[in-house]
Formats: sequence, C-alpha cells, structure tokens
Amino acid sequence: MFEEVSKILVVDDETVNLELISAIFIDSPNIMILTASDGLEAMEVLKNHTPDVIVLDIRMPRMDGIEVLDALKSDQSTSHIPVVVLSGDEKERKNALKHGANDFIPKPFDAEELKLRVLNNLQVKKYQDLIKNINEVLQKEVMKKTKELREALELAREAEYEMVVKLGMLSEFRDEETGQHIRRISHYSKLLAQLAGLSEFEQNILFYASPLHDVGKVGIPDSILKKPGPLTSEEFELMKLHTVIGGKILTSDPRFITLHAGKIIAEQHHEKWDGSGYPKGLKEREIHIYARIVAVCDVFDAMTSDRVYRPAFTVEQTLEIMKKGKGSHFDPQLIEIFFNNIDEFIKIRETFRD
Repeated sequence: MFEEVSKILVVDDETVNLELISAIFIDSPNIMILTASDGLEAMEVLKNHTPDVIVLDIRMPRMDGIEVLDALKSDQSTSHIPVVVLSGDEKERKNALKHGANDFIPKPFDAEELKLRVLNNLQVKKYQDLIKNINEVLQKEVMKKTKELREALELAREAEYEMVVKLGMLSEFRDEETGQHIRRISHYSKLLAQLAGLSEFEQNILFYASPLHDVGKVGIPDSILKKPGPLTSEEFELMKLHTVIGGKILTSDPRFITLHAGKIIAEQHHEKWDGSGYPKGLKEREIHIYARIVAVCDVFDAMTSDRVYRPAFTVEQTLEIMKKGKGSHFDPQLIEIFFNNIDEFIKIRETFRD
C-alpha cells in the first residue's frame, strides 16, 4: 500500500530560495514541492492543488505574504492549512502570526531547521485531519444508537486521547520531556477540576484537552527551548510566542470540543491571577477556569521534574514556592484546594513516573 503524498507549497520571489527549499526535500519521496514566485501565482496554484503546508515569504511584489495570509485565512477551504512564514525581520514575523501564520523561520534560514519545522507542521496537520475525520464519523454514527456504536465511541475516545498525547509530545520531546509529563498533566487537571466542583463533563474535557497546553513549542527554536542557562529578554519574548502559536495550531470548528478547549488552555495557561502573565495580561476570572487549573498543575509538575537548566525541586520545596504565588500567580481558591489534597496529586505523580 502506497503512503499518501504530502504537498508543500513554497512561495518566494527569489528563485534561489525556491530551488534550495526544493532541494532540501529531494530525499523525501512522499513529499511533493509546489512553487510560486509571488502571492498571485500562489493563489493560482491553490485553484488546482490543496497543499498540506505552505512556506511563505513576506516581502514579495504584486501580492505580499501578509495579503496572502489574509486571503488564505478568510477562505474556509484554505484556512486550515498551516503557514510557515520566512522573514528576517522580527516585527514582520510577529505581524504574520497576528494575521494567522502558524510558525516562522528567520532569514537567512538554516536548511535543517526549515525542514524540521515544516515536517512538524505537516505532522500537526495530519493529526488535526485525523481528529476531525473521527469526529465527523462519530457524529453520523451517533444516530444509530446501538451497542456497536457505544463500543465504537469508547474506543474512539481512547484513540482521541492517545492522539492528543502524541500531539502534545511533538513539542515535549524537543523540550526533553516525556509522554508521562503529558499524562500527569491530564490526570492532575481532571482531579483538580473534580475537587473544584466542575461537572463530570468539564472534568473530561480537561482530561483530554490539557495535554495540548504546550503544543505551540513546536514553533520555538531548539537554541531557546534547550538552552541550559537563563534566557535573555529577547529569547524570552520569543519563548512567550508558544502560547500564540499553540492557539493558532488548535484553532478549529467549536464543535470539536477537545481542540477548542485545548486552544483556550494553550493561549491562557501562562496568564496570572494578578494580570502579570502573558500573552494578553488577563487577570482573575478573565482567565478561563480550564487555564487556571492547568496553570497550577503545570507549575507543580515542571518544578518537580528535571529540566535542562536545573534539577528537580522536592515536593516540599515546590509547595513552599507555589504558596508564595497564591493570589498573584495562581487562583487563590484553586491553589488552596490543591494544597489541601496534595497527597492525591503525589499519588498520580508516583503512578506516572518518568
């Protein structure tokens, strides 16, 4: 059985870049490279082809990259296609993200980094398509109301969770974390939601969506993600963009409840109760309850785990530090519930050890 061919559209007015990027994928037989020398030509190509990823230059004659982005994201038939922008200007890259770009590559680009970023976005697209297809099939099957359907629903839910975990791991394995971190966050979040009085429906939403909290890290360079020392202010500004990138990746039809909740969590889990977080500086109950719950769970797991820049803290040290964030970093009610039930969270940590 032949593996499906993935299409990558490269749009750049510099012929040498089109040739170089095409050459980067010459050893990938299941990837077809389509090229366009400017935005207008790209729109013509899109009339006959639906690419899986678009690599897009910003500065081009006739129709520049921002105009192409606006056209792509306003059209339902192309809005779901991941777009990786090429630019040597930081302001241009941030502007492109605001207009719907999913990722960026600085110019002049490193060939290996470009290939890895494009392949990462291609993998994310495949998982999104798979989850979407599963949900569409289930919506049709639910009309049958049979025992066979109930069994299929249970299996599909388990499969969805595994796909969400794998999607989360696309970023985590580059951050030297494991699938166990993803599973711990999932179980922590459901437990804290239960203790906070959320409905069983919302507990399950958090269980399935919380693993997607850091998926936007696929768009952060390894030089920042794996840096053994503290980040510079410029590097930290780039790191903060993983919340924006995660939201772009997970943007979908609201009917896909897991992806919609994952988008909220990815965008808001670094917001803080006192408004000093990012990316939007939301405060108190402006921050969605899902994100407030994941914020507590993510900090606890991060601090009690080894990182490239420091060894793990003990549980006692971690709790002492987290107490100082009550009412500033964390929702004061949620953190109090967490402290009062810490033994249950430690049991989860022991069950899903790295």
